[in-house]
Amino acid sequence: MELRFQVNTKIQKPVEEVFDAVYNPKKLSGYFTTGGSSGTLEEGAKVTWRFADYPGDAPITVKRMIRNELIVFEWESMERGYNTVVEMTFKSLNPNETLVTISESGWRQTQPGLDASYGNCQGWMNMVCCLKAFVEYGINLRKGAF
Repeated sequence: MELRFQVNTKIQKPVEEVFDAVYNPKKLSGYFTTGGSSGTLEEGAKVTWRFADYPGDAPITVKRMIRNELIVFEWESMERGYNTVVEMTFKSLNPNETLVTISESGWRQTQPGLDASYGNCQGWMNMVCCLKAFVEYGINLRKGAF
């Protein structure tokens, strides 16, 4: 059994705009990495994300990036000592609608691994909801939430 999950949502904006809201550190920090992001999600980049509601840095390594289609990165599991893989896909459904899907995998098949996967699933669902609110309406849902 592989510990893996997937979340998704439709966003009522063109794929280029939705992708940029994740790729661009200034925009990403407006609704998700509320403590900042050190750079763009270019393939091969090592970027540090910070969250106002979570102590410490979250270093990520971008493994693959196809503009307006895909971002794949690795980061350390909450269990520590190994990485999980996050894959974000962006699919244009029509000129004004984008499907964003985020999956994460790679946890150890232990109770702490399962617990960490549940926590991250909750976090990524929150992220796509915050992305939708930010891109469609300019609202930061995380402000005051944590």
